[in-house]
Amino acid sequence: MNTSPRQKILIVDDEPDIRELLEITLGRMKLETFSARNLGEAQALLQREHFDLCLTDMRLPDGTGLELVQHIQQRDPHLPVAMITAYGSLETAINALKAGAFDFLTKPVELPRLRELVSSALRLPTAGGPSTAIERRLLGDSPPMANLRKQIDKLARSQAPVYISGESGSGKELVARLIHEQGPRASQPFVPVNCGAIPSELMESEFFGHRKGSFTGAVEDKPGLFQAAHGGTLFLDEVADLPLSMQVKLLRAIQEKAVRSVGGQQETVVDVRILCATHKDLEAEVSAERFRQDLYYRLNVIELRVPSLRERRDDIEALAMHVLKRLAKDTGQPEARLHPQALEALKNYRFPGNVRELENVLERAHTLCENRTIEAQDLRLSEGNCTADGAMADLTQVDNLEDYLESVERKLILQALEETRWNRTAAAQRLSLSFRSMRYRLKKLGLD
Repeated sequence: MNTSPRQKILIVDDEPDIRELLEITLGRMKLETFSARNLGEAQALLQREHFDLCLTDMRLPDGTGLELVQHIQQRDPHLPVAMITAYGSLETAINALKAGAFDFLTKPVELPRLRELVSSALRLPTAGGPSTAIERRLLGDSPPMANLRKQIDKLARSQAPVYISGESGSGKELVARLIHEQGPRASQPFVPVNCGAIPSELMESEFFGHRKGSFTGAVEDKPGLFQAAHGGTLFLDEVADLPLSMQVKLLRAIQEKAVRSVGGQQETVVDVRILCATHKDLEAEVSAERFRQDLYYRLNVIELRVPSLRERRDDIEALAMHVLKRLAKDTGQPEARLHPQALEALKNYRFPGNVRELENVLERAHTLCENRTIEAQDLRLSEGNCTADGAMADLTQVDNLEDYLESVERKLILQALEETRWNRTAAAQRLSLSFRSMRYRLKKLGLD
């Protein structure tokens, strides 16, 4: 006989019919339900009971569901909250996701969607703090990496679309995989796609699939990437490279949660979480009218920035040691060591290609070095990207003016912040900047 306690669900809605519908549906799922008619009753129940999930209406007689989300985030951030909103209230749903809600439902509530959401939320891990899997695969003890790990842990507990920004080679796909693997969809597919690598004429077929005979060469039915990712996560890498015609179709698929294959007559319901990334400035692409603003707002519910290797130089030694261990294992040779001068050269290199470039540099040096010791000359670093104390050593060797100016700007702003004990207003005054201009620069440089 199974005597394990039933999981508890808190239902918050002032409409008796909605409460009854939710209670009956969840009761059939062998879940114990508690109901509240307003914000006050919900807060009182949260103080007395431990819950595994909260379902709340957006509009309550004495407040809003958003206030309840914020209350729970402060008291019990690992309790998932799903928001119930009126049909078409997309902005409300997005605000709830930004505030920390797990997911949202629209009225009238569709029972299959409700059961799917509840099952997904109840699969979330209960332990707090970044998992050992994140710490093991996302190396580095620098403050930017500690912060990134915390953000991944938090975002893994949500179903919100995430826009992962960062330079090429910084590890955006690894971050996307970790968000997927630490969340309730971990047992379902993670499907990565490089949007820039698909020929434009094949995009619709690749994303949504096609029926046999729908075009020349379609010799059999083929499911698309959305169908392949059903139940799991679809990672759209280099999403800024999508042509405008495909952006329209992608937006519709995300809004309707359904796709129609090329040559097909009926739509297929798909349940996917969308994560996307690009090394381009997506906001600038919108301003230049190369990327649809409505799609941008659907994809960029939450932005997660992956720091460049230049921003976490303290992690270079640990990353290098990890790469050399892996190379030794892969080649079956004794592990090579870095000469102190070689390590210093790595720390003073700008790494425009980030972690990916570090791996390539060490792989080449591992092959070239003598006596299993990597000397500075074995690294063959581009002199134009070598730095002194984090800035360019010789202006005649500048090969990328924007990167150079950014490094100087970052150094001056950090210096001003440190001298003013991180008082942004005082630092802005010291640099003769308006506070608005200072805030823009902090965001651009990933220092906010």
